[in-house]
Amino acid sequence: MRLQNRRVLGAGVLALGAALALAGCGAGQITQTDSQQPAVNGTHAQVKTIDLRNAAVQYPTSGPGYAAGATPALTLTIVNRGAQDDSLVSVTTEDGGQATIEGSKTVVATHSLVIGPDHAVESTNEAQPTSSGAPSSSPSAPTSSGTPTGSSSATNSPGNNLTATATSEVPSSGPAATPTAPEKVGQATVTLPALKQPFWPGQVIKVTFVFQNAGPVTVDLPIAAPAHVKE
Repeated sequence: MRLQNRRVLGAGVLALGAALALAGCGAGQITQTDSQQPAVNGTHAQVKTIDLRNAAVQYPTSGPGYAAGATPALTLTIVNRGAQDDSLVSVTTEDGGQATIEGSKTVVATHSLVIGPDHAVESTNEAQPTSSGAPSSSPSAPTSSGTPTGSSSATNSPGNNLTATATSEVPSSGPAATPTAPEKVGQATVTLPALKQPFWPGQVIKVTFVFQNAGPVTVDLPIAAPAHVKE
């Protein structure tokens, strides 16, 4: 009887080992998620009454990344939540390179300025615009003094840069306020200077935006997700 029990126990151990071996063989094989590309929301930043939403480097037209010497363009939406117009003065990289700005530089009060083509802005997962072309995310309503009621307590003092990190949080108004989407007024193109080294998805590049009234803000820009995922 004892010998028979040992034989039964041994058979059970062998069966369990075979099941584990089969499960291990499946590891590392092609799965449903192996070809999926993670979406990049871009970077959100704030300096005084200026919001930078879904800021990123446009996805390259060929290949997943940029080679050294490439001049990638940016994609983002700049929202002015204040009561006074502002202007984008300059855009520079961490090594001091000066980006080229073409198009409108004025960020009209309570309106937005789109950097990059509309489809590129959408590729960074910006919410679909309304019929007027405005982002669906609502800004904080300004007070009579021009200070946003729902803005963060952090402000940008003269001579100090604010550094933003990638986050999904966007300043919003209080629950009692009635949100209104800022209407798109202008559109521009910002092209970075020639890269000194290759730039690939998963990496970030530090870029500083300087506004005439709001001042500077430094952000870490990733490469945006492609507008259409290749099958």
